[in-house]
Amino acid sequence: MTNVEGWLQVSELGLGLVLSAIIGLEREIRQKSAGLRTHSLVGVGAALFMLISKYGFSDVLRTGQVILDPSRVAAQVVTGIGFLGAGLIFVRRDSVRGLTTAASIWVTAAIGSAAGAGLPLLALAATGAYLIVALVFQYGAQRLPRSGTAISLLRVSYPDGRGILRQVLRVATEQGFAVGELATDGGDAHSGNGHGAGATNGQHLVEVVLHLHGKGSVNDLAARLSELPDVRAVTSDDANVPVDD
Repeated sequence: MTNVEGWLQVSELGLGLVLSAIIGLEREIRQKSAGLRTHSLVGVGAALFMLISKYGFSDVLRTGQVILDPSRVAAQVVTGIGFLGAGLIFVRRDSVRGLTTAASIWVTAAIGSAAGAGLPLLALAATGAYLIVALVFQYGAQRLPRSGTAISLLRVSYPDGRGILRQVLRVATEQGFAVGELATDGGDAHSGNGHGAGATNGQHLVEVVLHLHGKGSVNDLAARLSELPDVRAVTSDDANVPVDD
């Protein structure tokens, strides 16, 4: 008995390519690290592994002697694709990026496996589900009620020894935020005796990181703080704003 390969298998491989390319195109448009080519290759590879497991061992199978379990290949694809996803997740300062792209890689492998296993309806349905989650859920999440307990981050850089920290705390309180934690980098924020995180025109700079919680807009607070005299830079990470990663 010879191995089975023909236009049916080629069409299943092609379906894996097309569906995974659709997901990759969405990631490519959003300028993500894993885009069209990465997702297409993952989907084609997963589909090919499934086709090999289904049809690639017919010449060695013997009834009652050699028994093949194709489902084991699907399990190995799920495990093996993890190394790609792990490489896409990284931590930048206090936030995590790449989780959505890593999840899309994982789903693409599943879609490719379904296409290779001869389950085109499931593969198509999963692709549609991904597009709904990636495109529709994003706008829905932006309209959810804001959390008053989620921790947002705010970083403010200013010359040391100017008493600016007191102004920052006052403005944050006026905007309805509570400061849960505060850390400085680059010297004593209350005096001019620190060495500074950097220097501009001979002035030592301090960066203070505030952990805030409240229902206001951290981005609006950052814009307000950036207008204070002597404030050099303000960056924010609003926990209530969904991150497109």
